[in-house]
Amino acid sequence: MPMPAVAAETPALARENTVYRKVVRRIVPFLVLCYVASYLDRVNVGFAKLQMSDDLGFSEAAYGLGAGLFFIGYFLLEVPSNLMLQRVGARTWIARIMISWGLVSAAFMFVTNEVTFYVLRFLLGAAEAGFYPGVILYCTYWFPSHRRARVIAMFMSAIPVAGIFGNPLSGWIMDSFQGVNGWQGWQWMFLLEAVPALLVGVLTLFYLDDGVRDAKWLTDEEKAVVERAVAEDGAHRAVHGRVLDAFREPRVWLMCLIYFCFVMGQYALTFWMPTFVESTGIDGNLAIGVLSAVPFLAALVAMNLFGRSADKRRERRWHLVVPSLMGAVGFSLSAVWNGSTALSLTALSVAAAGVLTCAPLFWSLPTAFLGGTAAAAGLAIINSVGNLAGFVSPYMIGALKDATGSASIPMYVLALTLVVGAAAVLTTKKQVVNR
Repeated sequence: MPMPAVAAETPALARENTVYRKVVRRIVPFLVLCYVASYLDRVNVGFAKLQMSDDLGFSEAAYGLGAGLFFIGYFLLEVPSNLMLQRVGARTWIARIMISWGLVSAAFMFVTNEVTFYVLRFLLGAAEAGFYPGVILYCTYWFPSHRRARVIAMFMSAIPVAGIFGNPLSGWIMDSFQGVNGWQGWQWMFLLEAVPALLVGVLTLFYLDDGVRDAKWLTDEEKAVVERAVAEDGAHRAVHGRVLDAFREPRVWLMCLIYFCFVMGQYALTFWMPTFVESTGIDGNLAIGVLSAVPFLAALVAMNLFGRSADKRRERRWHLVVPSLMGAVGFSLSAVWNGSTALSLTALSVAAAGVLTCAPLFWSLPTAFLGGTAAAAGLAIINSVGNLAGFVSPYMIGALKDATGSASIPMYVLALTLVVGAAAVLTTKKQVVNR
């Protein structure tokens, strides 16, 4: 597979690299912290299921429907939220998102039946709508295409980090706080894990800058370096002046299909991982939490290795196809090996390494051709439509398990979906995305 040549480092490029190391150190760790808090509140329902479903009498399908309803609220408000971020600024809008989702997440401790569970999951999605595509849009303000895959991979490291630390934490809270003050362990988990989102949301108002010009921690010369790099990169994109242009762009809908396929696998893992591990015969919430962290460790390594490689070689398509097929193989093997904890964890680790690597690398595709006002709308459309898979995936798994009594059939469906996504990636033109 031929790779584009990587330019030798000139004095100007060396200076640019120095400035961008400073930019990365300032922005990326904070965005990772925001996303860890976000993802923890989004998917801790997977751990709550271990107790909550029995306490409240939820079926597998009812849990899957509630888990997925998050993405209906997310879908409906994603585009307006991203346009508001562009209008009022990233600092204010991201802070608003985080504080509101923290409050809704804490309210889950008051769930008493399926209806309240469904309503709060919908409201949580509505509260969080716009955060992820908003951060992707925010990254385009600072980083040119050839630096963005690595940065987004670092940002999305928050997903496995949330799994690595959040799963054992959730298990520990549920075991340790069970019965305290008359509350169940899952109620304490929702309350305590909402606190980071509230605190980081307030901190966002003081830490984050709306754009390069607002960054007091950069000198005027350093600002010029960043602005020049972003402007030169933007010259390669068609600039769309209207929101409607995003809806009329066929490539936007192709991106929706690709992302939908990848998100199907992503949320199968994050919402059902504790259940997958428990089904191999593991008892105890803390033990389940520790073992559930193993696949996310594999994903953390893989997604950053692939991200660095994609930027170094300036190649995007095969860096998406390979992990997508890894995910398909991992899901298929987990269906075959579901009777063994060790083998099942190995298969789930392969699946997680593949699926979670796809998500950050995917965004190098649409950001390569979207520009102007339509970029905010286009990225939000792709993320909102693609994230409908977050509704379909958990509900599909629960419904198929209830209907067939088999945990293997959903895994094969997920594997097939990832193969479709890989094939769709190969229909993109390498001349457009390989930058």
